[in-house]
Amino acid sequence: MFEIPENIEKKVEQIKAEIKDLVKDDILYVAFSGGMDSTVTAFLAKEALGKNRVKLVNVLFGPFAYSKSIESVLRTAEDLDLEIIFTDKHMAQYKIMKKGPNCNQCTRKLKMSGVKSVAGDKLVATGANQSDSWGKTEIKVMNNLYSPIIGLTKEELREIIKIYNIKIRKVGENAHREGCKLKHLLKLLINMNYHGRAVSFANEIIHDILDKYNYKREIANVKIIGPLSKNIALINIKPYPPEEIYNEIIDILNSEKSIDEVYIVNKPIKLTISVNPGIFNHKESKYWVDKGRLQPEFAAPIEIEWKKSKNERLATFHVVDFEYMK
Repeated sequence: MFEIPENIEKKVEQIKAEIKDLVKDDILYVAFSGGMDSTVTAFLAKEALGKNRVKLVNVLFGPFAYSKSIESVLRTAEDLDLEIIFTDKHMAQYKIMKKGPNCNQCTRKLKMSGVKSVAGDKLVATGANQSDSWGKTEIKVMNNLYSPIIGLTKEELREIIKIYNIKIRKVGENAHREGCKLKHLLKLLINMNYHGRAVSFANEIIHDILDKYNYKREIANVKIIGPLSKNIALINIKPYPPEEIYNEIIDILNSEKSIDEVYIVNKPIKLTISVNPGIFNHKESKYWVDKGRLQPEFAAPIEIEWKKSKNERLATFHVVDFEYMK
């Protein structure tokens, strides 16, 4: 018989006891993406409260969700034997991204507001943990948002998944990441049929082709950069695939009317980034955009040339160009 490590068992029992104490006889709603964090949260909530007092809420983002994501979310909810409710926020997301990439605001304003619109005044559980910025605050409950796994690391979450045999399906780019394609649009979303279509189409196609070849990847996305009048697609795959895979992706992207140029990120590049003056004048903000937001998503090292934007609409940043480095 498999023996559960004492430290993990203790933490799991503490979390379950805390959930019972906070929720009491009420219903707990779980902000559910289908990824690792929210699935572990939902599993522990059900273990603590039973299936009739836990409801999952998934926020839909229309064309910016991967086509298989809803199917994966539904199947995971079925595995957990929990009711799931969907709420659509893709037009509200469009309004935020018109001012430039802003995943943090999308998470805070749309995902949580979408779940709260279903939950009303009931407590909402999130998957915040030690790997994200909110998790490091150690604030468990605020404004009816509750983070039961806030004290756990990614390694501990993976251990819980293994120990309790929790099934985690691929929702977006991989099993541990949410399925929003819009985070790869590194410019203002002004035109849904041009900027929005390019990032949605490209990031659907890349995974269709990689899945066809059963190609295992750590990173796989297509960044859409360039001036507002030109969509430049940067293919990011790590580890670098064979030429035949690259060529198939390039051929399809070149045939798409919303994409003007296609390049491969298979060596170091320099990005030219126009930023809001507030970011330009703040060293820590630029560091976060570089090391926190961009570099982890690129398949090769990047350098950045910063430029102060004169565009009053730009609230964050806009990658206007790139070049290969020698």
